[in-house]
Amino acid sequence: MVKHSPNPPQKEHKSRAEKLEEKKLEDATNRALDYYLKPHPASPPEPDKDQLFIVSPHIDTETLLANASEDLLSISTIAADLADDIDESRRCVALAISRMADGVQLLVERALDHLEAKAMAAPAAKG
Repeated sequence: MVKHSPNPPQKEHKSRAEKLEEKKLEDATNRALDYYLKPHPASPPEPDKDQLFIVSPHIDTETLLANASEDLLSISTIAADLADDIDESRRCVALAISRMADGVQLLVERALDHLEAKAMAAPAAKG
């Protein structure tokens, strides 16, 4: 059988307009897939209007834990200093507060260590 028309030429190089059109189509496809398939993070709850103080909902966990650790250290120092100035049962209460703050600070520091370990492991898992 004889073919009357030649095969269409194969384009190896695309024009800038074709490349731009493909890029736009790919971007639109990705946006559509992201919209329908990627879950949206839950928005933080509305703060109670009667609250005097609130913590900003956009602060990351590591920053919150670091500030909590510093505050616990301050509480422990204040309580230990107070224990030096008072006597008997009140001294025991102040020392107990200091020791409890130290224990909670250790927990917060361990949580920070876990966050750091996860952050270090994430790039290693991708590579």
